[in-house]
Amino acid sequence: MALYVLALAVDVRIPEAHSLKDKRSVIRTILDGARRRFDASTAETGMLDVHQRSELGFVVVAGDAGHAVEVVDAVERFVWSFPEIEVVAADRHWMEVER
Repeated sequence: MALYVLALAVDVRIPEAHSLKDKRSVIRTILDGARRRFDASTAETGMLDVHQRSELGFVVVAGDAGHAVEVVDAVERFVWSFPEIEVVAADRHWMEVER
């Protein structure tokens, strides 16, 4: 039996953020929403002190690779749905653990 871990790293630009407080407001909405809607682990993982950029991390753990892909696809669509941000890049990283 295998355990599948799929991580999504998303580099975003927040053009209307004029302070870290503005940035955190937008980022918190995205991270909390993904956590609630998709049961994904979420974090701001990079560019913490830059007010118009951020790297967001999302991780899904599943017993089936297809399910992990479906959830991460939905998370990525969710991130793209926010008009306040511009997605600069999105990368996926797999880890498979045999049990």
